[in-house]
Amino acid sequence: MRPTPRIAMISASIGAGHDQAADQLTTALVARGCTVTRHDFLDLLPAGAGHRLSELYAAQLRRAPGSWGALVGALRRPALAGAAAGAVARAAAPGVQAALTGQEDLVVSTFPFASQTLGRLRATGRLASPVATFLCDPSVHPLWVSDGVDTHMAVDTVAAAQAHRLGARGILVCAPAVGPEFRPGTEAQRRAARARWGLPDGPIALVVGGSWGAGQLAHTARDIAATGLATPVTVCGHNTRLHRRLVSGGPGITLGWVADMAELLRAADVVVHNAGGMTCWEAIAAGVPLLAYRALPGHGTANAAALKQAGLSAWCRDRAQLRAALRDPCPVPPQPVTAPLPADALARLLGAPVADLAPAT
Repeated sequence: MRPTPRIAMISASIGAGHDQAADQLTTALVARGCTVTRHDFLDLLPAGAGHRLSELYAAQLRRAPGSWGALVGALRRPALAGAAAGAVARAAAPGVQAALTGQEDLVVSTFPFASQTLGRLRATGRLASPVATFLCDPSVHPLWVSDGVDTHMAVDTVAAAQAHRLGARGILVCAPAVGPEFRPGTEAQRRAARARWGLPDGPIALVVGGSWGAGQLAHTARDIAATGLATPVTVCGHNTRLHRRLVSGGPGITLGWVADMAELLRAADVVVHNAGGMTCWEAIAAGVPLLAYRALPGHGTANAAALKQAGLSAWCRDRAQLRAALRDPCPVPPQPVTAPLPADALARLLGAPVADLAPAT
């Protein structure tokens, strides 16, 4: 009888996307008979530095998003990227080593700086367990790639090609880490979802900006409403200030944090995003067309470009393009059935055929 595979999963509570990917991977791996131990990379940095960095990032996106874009661009330069990654990895290494038992069969990261730290530990012989990075984004920033990481898991061929150009090892293309509840709905489910959320008849454009409700969502909602082609339904996430402002005077319908995104997506005709986050993969799995608009500087524009290159999302640069895309949304192309589920791909990295592990339910 095979021993139970032991996996450490390191994510980061910056926004929700990194944790959501780790949640899906954890659920699927546990269903396959693995033991998974979770860690938040922010907790592994000394003296609360990780959570302060998260707060700084959130404030930067809210108050000076252009400066974030400039920083992301600057960190594409190898010297600066290496210096930043090295500094964070040195600070995090003691906490990461203390969190790991040394008996893990595999360590999985869903956060760039966790990957950098694990890669350096692995390359210097301080970590014996193999390391896999799950690339959450449609585009791959250099900080996602580390020489010491054994496997880089990309969710489509565009991301895989970008990772290859950055020198990533062990590139593997797999399906996105989304739950089975994200699937195309029936007409009856669509009507039920609209009834639950109090949505009107006619085209619905779901406006999203991640769990933080980041970016120019209010402007996006107004631009959509001005076309007369769809009712904007704005998901503000945890951005309570934006929620209050739109409820008091915004167009369309305003929602706060939505726990059941699968049902809300069944009610939508198109998803308008600005960052290419987890909701995009969920929308694709649900068969809902995507379009990027007022993309956030930095990762937002990079993800919009990657999704457009993959044929998964339109990218509207102005109101005229927004109007055209809303009038005729591009359907989501059929997703390849050959790409393995990410948990199955990780199971193979453990050296076990998927059939040798407990079946997923």
